[in-house]
Amino acid sequence: MGPDNALPEYPRPQLTRDDWQNLNGRWQFAAAEAGEQPPVGKNLKERILVPYPVESQLSGIQRHEDRMWYRRTFTVPRDWHIGHGQRLRLNFGAVDWQSEVYVNGTKVAGHKGGYDKFSADVTDALKPGRTQELIVGVYDPTDAANGENPPLGKQRLDPSGIWYTPSSGIWQTVWMEPVARDHVDSLKLTPHVDGTASTLTVEPKGVRDGVRVRATAYAGHRKVATVSGRTGEPLTLKIRDPRLWSPDDPFLYDLKVTVGHDRVESYFGMRSIAVEKVNGVPRTMLNGEPVFMMATLDQGFWPDGLHTAPTDEALAYDLKAHKEMGFNSVRKHIKVEPDRWFYWADRLGLLVWQDMPAMTAGKNPSTAARAEYEREMKEMIDEHVSHPSIIMWVTFNEGWGQYDIGRVAAQAKAWDPTRLVNNQSGLNLGADGGAGDIMDEHGYPSPALPPSPDGERALVSGEYGGLGLAVPGHAWSVQQSYVDVDPATYTDDYLTKLDEVHALACKGGNGAVYTQITDVEGELNGLLTYDRKVVKPDVQRIRAAHEQLIDDISRATPANCA
Repeated sequence: MGPDNALPEYPRPQLTRDDWQNLNGRWQFAAAEAGEQPPVGKNLKERILVPYPVESQLSGIQRHEDRMWYRRTFTVPRDWHIGHGQRLRLNFGAVDWQSEVYVNGTKVAGHKGGYDKFSADVTDALKPGRTQELIVGVYDPTDAANGENPPLGKQRLDPSGIWYTPSSGIWQTVWMEPVARDHVDSLKLTPHVDGTASTLTVEPKGVRDGVRVRATAYAGHRKVATVSGRTGEPLTLKIRDPRLWSPDDPFLYDLKVTVGHDRVESYFGMRSIAVEKVNGVPRTMLNGEPVFMMATLDQGFWPDGLHTAPTDEALAYDLKAHKEMGFNSVRKHIKVEPDRWFYWADRLGLLVWQDMPAMTAGKNPSTAARAEYEREMKEMIDEHVSHPSIIMWVTFNEGWGQYDIGRVAAQAKAWDPTRLVNNQSGLNLGADGGAGDIMDEHGYPSPALPPSPDGERALVSGEYGGLGLAVPGHAWSVQQSYVDVDPATYTDDYLTKLDEVHALACKGGNGAVYTQITDVEGELNGLLTYDRKVVKPDVQRIRAAHEQLIDDISRATPANCA
């Protein structure tokens, strides 16, 4: 990859349009000071490769800046007919953390939030002629002592141990597209699985009420349902005898939606997730059947791109590795990925536990920080609500930046009643809010379940393991691990811990999350090295063991229980 092909793929697979233009590539760059005016019409001295974080090697800058300017020019294709019935939409996948966007010196957007997308209609800021100027100003204090306390996940200005290098600035794709005056910003797609009478609710978002809308679902090339109506009220597609989405059969239906003159394409999966009692025990239920969720902790960091995978192939690689090793689930740990990551999870068939990125650990968040946390959490839920792979929202982790646990979990459940809510992963490391669908204990190296179950929420082991193995030539010099393992016994040691997971599953456990899929910076407890070049365990042995565990426990009466 390089300046001419930096993440060239279409960045929004659940809302696609035919015409678009990628703005990734080489931009001008400069550090900034508070209060500076945007450098309109001025060349900046440095060059940065967008969309890689300013601290990353791939960006070409490789240092942290609290404040920075990005600048480039762009031209609008004539055949888009902007201003003659068409509008120009400028889209940002994510910018960490606060940003202001200017086109030809006119401010067109301001945004807070390091993990959510935002857009602006820039039509009225365009000037006659071909060349337009785009400037983005960014402020990201990360965990600065005197800065705000934004959701930042594992990012730290002084990384060590379990904390990693920051990912400031533009870190997801920037792109533009022509749109009709009445156009869809997003589609909320909600499946309702009820035997042969299953339905999909389609809600176009971001468009005024009363516009004609039509939605048609396809299974391959076969039309399975169509419905017409007007925006402002949900449409219901009747999906007869649905092919249900699951890790074993991640079937996706295609969807075409027309809103006025706007035409978009999407996809959806038909599946249900719930906690129900089976033989008196709270169980996680996928499509009405018990499911044991065998996952890894997936941090989503890269040695060259930090928060940003170098290529789409790399983005998919870790998820494909999960499937090859026999995992059916993945816990996305206090980071929110680009849409294409969820697309791959949807396509490959993985049950995703999606964490809300934490605020700074050990810091009592201010009233303003709490409001920001909840606003960004709602954005996370709203933006990713249509992905069948996501089956759980994790609102807090191990007490980091934690407050009002029960209320926040209840709020998340109100925002999305169709998914499970885990009010705190690691109840042993902070107070249980008594809310949500899940009780979650962490244990290292052995897995653990909450010692005082309430009989209503399903029990899981949200983190365990952490078997550390340094592979010479593929490890950082400063190293952190929970337990160091002999290379000759690594797979055996892993399987010993998996036997403990099985024993807990026989006592009511519904899932386990092994720490972790890859090494990350100084942490050496990955199943893969940080550079993804070495797979540490015997893949065939652990795949067979995972498949046996999932098969044994994903039944009304778990099997092979002593």
